[in-house]
Amino acid sequence: MLKIVTSKLLDELSQKAKISPRKRINHNFHDDLADPINRMLNAFEPGTYIQPHKHENPDKREVFIILRGSLVVVIFDDSGNPDDFVLLDPGKGNYAIEVPPGVWHNVVSLESGTVVYEIKDGPYIQISDKNFASWAPKEGHPDCDQYLSKLTDLFIRSQCV
Repeated sequence: MLKIVTSKLLDELSQKAKISPRKRINHNFHDDLADPINRMLNAFEPGTYIQPHKHENPDKREVFIILRGSLVVVIFDDSGNPDDFVLLDPGKGNYAIEVPPGVWHNVVSLESGTVVYEIKDGPYIQISDKNFASWAPKEGHPDCDQYLSKLTDLFIRSQCV
C-alpha cells in the first residue's frame, strides 16, 4: 500500500500536536512495531520535551528529515554537556541528520507546525528502545521547562558565535 505524505496530513498532525498535552504526535507508516525499519511522521510544537537519550543495546540509528518548520537536534557528551546543535530548517538548507547508535541526543522544536519524517531501526520495544540520560529531567518533571529553555538559549548563543 502506498504511503503518501501530503500537506493535509501534515496540517492534521500539527493540529493534533498543538492540542496534545505532550505537544507532539507521531503517525506511523510501519504496520507492525516488529518491522525492522520504523518509519513515521513526527509533529513537534515548541515546548515539547524529549528527555535526552541514546539508542544502544540494541544499537539503532535514528534519522530525522525535516518536512517543514525548524528543529534543533542537540548532541550531548556523556556528562550531559551539549556538544553540538544541528539546525534542521529547509529555509537554511539543512534537511536531515542521521544520529548513530550510542549518541546522546534530543530535539528542540523552534517553530509551530514543525514536522519531520523519522526513520529508526526496529523493532520497537518500548522497554529497550531508549536509554534515557540520568543527568536530565524525566518527561513530566517540573524542571523540564527550565531545562528546555536552557538548551534553547544555548543554541541561540551558539548561532551568534
